[in-house]
Amino acid sequence: MASITNQNFIFTLTIFFLVFLKTSSAFGNHSSTNGFLPFASKHVIIINKLISRATMTVHCTNKGEDLGVKTLPFGASFDFKFRVNLRKTTRYTCTFEWPNTKATFDIFKVDRDDNPRGKYRVCSECIWNIFELSPCRDRRDGGQPECFRWDS
Repeated sequence: MASITNQNFIFTLTIFFLVFLKTSSAFGNHSSTNGFLPFASKHVIIINKLISRATMTVHCTNKGEDLGVKTLPFGASFDFKFRVNLRKTTRYTCTFEWPNTKATFDIFKVDRDDNPRGKYRVCSECIWNIFELSPCRDRRDGGQPECFRWDS
């Protein structure tokens, strides 16, 4: 008897999960469930677009990982991949340095970059152009990039 109950539970759970996947992909103009489920795959790309054409040093970390210090000549890029954690609290903070300037910015944070109900679009490939005045995230639809203020 318990075996049949367990099978029914697993069947019901599987159906619920499949329905959730199907309906969540219909929200917002997203072609996937990105932003709705934990463990969403992300790819962050940082490009040195300093108008001064200076070399930039980038150091990115999150709570449990240090991605090391990268030196990017003008036009060069640095990228990394990860998955959003179960609690959806993933955040990567980067320090950017170039002559006479040091700035920090949260290059990825869930409430901005993986929130389908947020002000900004969910990104699975988050492409950031770094300018002196601001970091700007490209839009995959070809629209104007979304630029933000430096955190410090």
